[in-house]
Amino acid sequence: MQEVLEKQRFVPDIDDIRQLVQADARAVDRVILTRLQSDVALINELGRYIVNSGGKRLRPLLVLLAARACGYQGHHHVELAAVIEFIHTATLLHDDVVDASDLRRGKDTANALWGNEAAVLVGDFLYSRSFEMMVDVGSMRVMEILSRTTNTIAEGEVMQLLNCHDPDTTEQRYREVIRYKTAKLFEASARLGAVLGGQDVVVEDALARYGMHLGTAFQLIDDALDYSASSEDLGKNIGDDLAEGKPTLPLIHAMRHGTADQVETIRHAIEQGGLERIDRVLEAIESTDAIAYTAQSAQEEADLAIEALDMLPTSPYRDALYGLAEFSVNRTY
Repeated sequence: MQEVLEKQRFVPDIDDIRQLVQADARAVDRVILTRLQSDVALINELGRYIVNSGGKRLRPLLVLLAARACGYQGHHHVELAAVIEFIHTATLLHDDVVDASDLRRGKDTANALWGNEAAVLVGDFLYSRSFEMMVDVGSMRVMEILSRTTNTIAEGEVMQLLNCHDPDTTEQRYREVIRYKTAKLFEASARLGAVLGGQDVVVEDALARYGMHLGTAFQLIDDALDYSASSEDLGKNIGDDLAEGKPTLPLIHAMRHGTADQVETIRHAIEQGGLERIDRVLEAIESTDAIAYTAQSAQEEADLAIEALDMLPTSPYRDALYGLAEFSVNRTY
């Protein structure tokens, strides 16, 4: 994977991108800490643990950059960036329970520490708190975007569940899960910036396309890294997708181009889950250039995201959005 990425274009420093909206990002952190407060001690404890567990915070960063790129000068972008982070965190809590994951971002998952019941219920709290915050913004358009988004994400989670342990999952079905489960929240984050900035539907749709392609590229690289990064860099167990029986693009491509024995090995691994055949699966992925194919697919998505930015006026914020697309495909973690 590293060799593939080194052939790509300049990798921007994500910290330089964050620096552009540093004051806004600090305000988001304050809102998150304030709105996490609850009379229930376990919610406070678990919520703080999750929010402080690291993570790239790309989705709230996207809200801030898109709003500023559209000339927004108010404060609602900060609140909505926090809303987006709460929604994302809620989905992670629920995902980890469904996947029985015990490691995320290099730390124990909430369900591993507090149990599945507490993780699910705190995820529900974050969802409901995010809708309280949406109401405070006082925009039906914002409510429409985010309510539709959360519904789509839930559909994507169910679609992914149906694909698990199914070696006949096609690339089309796989990509549809990405659009629903991952890219939709990126799309909403970028669209919200245009709505706050009072942009017309042409710019709004362009930013939505940017977010959708960015989110797709981001997930494609995540799925490639699951078979090529180290556990320390990735912050989770290598081969987790295979252990859970998830037919991601590296596996789908390897089955399309592998030998009969390789196809049978991968099919069995997907059907049964677990990592008993991980070495043979990795050999099949390497021999069919599945990681390179996945990385190239991600680059194509990033290029489409960058193309959508042509609708925005030149500014440091637009440049940062460009850099965010490049970062999404050139990262190694």
